[in-house]
Amino acid sequence: MLKAAVIMGSKSDLETVKPAIDALERFGVPHTVHVISAHRTPDLAAQFARSAKAEGYGVLICAAGKAAHLGGVMAAYTTLPVIGLPIKSSLMDGLDSLLSIVQMPTGVPVATVAVNGSENAAILAVQILALSEPALADKLAEHKKALADAIIAVEL
Repeated sequence: MLKAAVIMGSKSDLETVKPAIDALERFGVPHTVHVISAHRTPDLAAQFARSAKAEGYGVLICAAGKAAHLGGVMAAYTTLPVIGLPIKSSLMDGLDSLLSIVQMPTGVPVATVAVNGSENAAILAVQILALSEPALADKLAEHKKALADAIIAVEL
């Protein structure tokens, strides 16, 4: 099975990213976690993105706040799907991060989830990987059924 990479721009993002890591573990998706800054370690970001496919990755989740260029930088150097996870910042409640990630130029897309939406970033990564992994697709179907069952079970 291809791996997922969870990459955050700063170690301080770990608490926000943790639900994504937990979700990948629940689905049994092999993954790695990295701190790579688009601005402070740009060479490392480019190197990681360029080699990710050869290293067995199938999708990259990139969490960043404020200017939030990490996902865009990674997408510029790889053909793998990149999921941007905007992190809520103290300045604009994450709107700055969201806009930085979602406003990519034509030809360099970054799929984007909600501000601090780390679990959805992982679910999207699982959906991408499930395209070539029938067992993972089955786990996703079970997950969707459990979501529906939880709603149906609610009594008013």
